[in-house]
Amino acid sequence: MRFDIITIFPHIFDSYFNESIIKRAVQKKKVKIKAWNLWDFARDKHKKVDDKPYGGGAGMVLMAEPILRAVQSRRPKGPGLRPKASEKTKIVVLSAKGKQFNQKMAYDWSKKYKNLIFITGRYEGIDERVVKALRAEEISIGPYITTDGDVAVMVIISALTRLIPDVINFSSLTDESFLRKTILREVETGLARAGTAEGGLEYPHYTRPAILKYKGKKYRVPKVLLSGDHKKIEAWRNRFSGK
Repeated sequence: MRFDIITIFPHIFDSYFNESIIKRAVQKKKVKIKAWNLWDFARDKHKKVDDKPYGGGAGMVLMAEPILRAVQSRRPKGPGLRPKASEKTKIVVLSAKGKQFNQKMAYDWSKKYKNLIFITGRYEGIDERVVKALRAEEISIGPYITTDGDVAVMVIISALTRLIPDVINFSSLTDESFLRKTILREVETGLARAGTAEGGLEYPHYTRPAILKYKGKKYRVPKVLLSGDHKKIEAWRNRFSGK
C-alpha cells in the first residue's frame, strides 16, 4: 500500500514513521510513504500557497491551485503522485467537518485501495473547491479541532498499516474487540456520522482565485462571500455551524 501526503511541513512525519511497526513495514516494503512539499507546486516567485479567506475572517486558507497541481503533476525527478492504472486510489482531505474516521472505515480502505493521497491543512483550512474538483472525501479523526491535519494523517496511516498482512501478528487483530463488537456497534448506532458538517464544527473556506479552472470546469466561490454583506455572510456560515 502506498501513502502520499501533501503538506507544507513534510519533515514533520520523519520521527513517527521512522520508528517501531511502521518503520518495519516500510523496510519490509509492505508500505511506501511519501510526503510532498506543497511549496514545490507553487508557481509564483514567492512560493505562495495560501491567501486570505473570502468573506473575511482571521487566518489564511490554503489555495486550491497548488494542491491540484500536486495531485496531478508528475515530478521531473522520480515518480509523481499519479498512480498506476491498475491501482485503486482514494483522495482524502483532513478536515474538522469531515466524516469521523473509525475502525470499520480502516478495514474497508485496507481491502479496497492500494494508494491513498492525503491532503493536510493548516491555518483556517483548505479551499473548499479542492474537495469538489478531486471528488475527495473529507475525514476527521474526532469531534475536535487540531492545529493541523498532519497529526490526523499519522493516526490514519497507523490504523491502516497494522491491517496489512504480515505487518503485525494476525492473532492480535482477530482478538481485538473492535473487530468483533465495536465496528458493528458503530454501524448500528450511527456513530460513524459523528464529526460531519452536522456536528457544527466548521464552515467551508474559500480563497483566491474567485473562479478556479480545473480540467475544463469552473469552480466558483459562493456569491455571498463576494458580496461584502457581512450579515449575509454570517448567516451563510451559521448554516454550517448549526447556529
